[in-house]
Amino acid sequence: MHESLEVIVRTISAVFMLFFLTKILGKRQVSQLSFFEYITGITIGNLAAYVSLDTDKTWHLGLIALIVWGAFSLGIEYLQIKSKKARDFIDFKSTVLIRNGKILEDNLKKEKLTTDELLEELRKKDVFKVADVEFAIMESDGAVNVLLTRENQPLTPKHLGIKVAPERETQAVIMDGKILDEPLDTINLSRSWLQDQLEKQNLTVENVFLGQVDSYGELTVDLYADSVQVQQPQDKPQLYALLKKCEADLELFSLSTQNKEAKQLYGQCSEQMQRLLQRLKPFIQS
Repeated sequence: MHESLEVIVRTISAVFMLFFLTKILGKRQVSQLSFFEYITGITIGNLAAYVSLDTDKTWHLGLIALIVWGAFSLGIEYLQIKSKKARDFIDFKSTVLIRNGKILEDNLKKEKLTTDELLEELRKKDVFKVADVEFAIMESDGAVNVLLTRENQPLTPKHLGIKVAPERETQAVIMDGKILDEPLDTINLSRSWLQDQLEKQNLTVENVFLGQVDSYGELTVDLYADSVQVQQPQDKPQLYALLKKCEADLELFSLSTQNKEAKQLYGQCSEQMQRLLQRLKPFIQS
């Protein structure tokens, strides 16, 4: 029984030590690992298992080894931050696999990557034709990133010469049936505003599993009851209809007035409103 209790205590100690080391070594240890970080993770895991289960009197040496390996890893990461040569040596350089739609076979062999594996990586990026690829590179963590040729890249407002306002981050303002005040403050909204929006949809905070406010100030919710259909906000369609009515009124004023200056002014305003509606249509009617 004494031995079992000792194993329990040492296991808990090892867990806390692993958690502490992971916090120190940073988030990359729990996301995509580099080559050295992969080795570090395996080694630290083995040392923690030794500390937890080894029943002889030298288990404390495992704790010392954990601390030494953690300090060594920190030193390596600091060296990588300071020196590009060290980064290239420890984690390898990135390798170009495709350039101008042409597969570089020598680099493919260097990375021990088959043609099937390359095509699989391209399909993960929604690319099914090698000729559509301007540039493909294998990063040091093994991920393959792809740049399509210009004619195959998605069309953006910049390509059309349209300037768009910066979009704010969508904020979660309700989670697990509770209002989150900090995100509301971030977007300069209040609890009373949120309650009004919920009342418009005949909802209460307790019914909402997740509520988010987008960059346009529109609230969307996901309810605990998945079978209940949520009424979609109508603010944007109503705004579009109002602007359309204003444009029609301006055109009507232009046709009905006999004053040449007023007719010209109303006509110009109507044309400006038409252009504005054309640009706002994709956003307001989405």
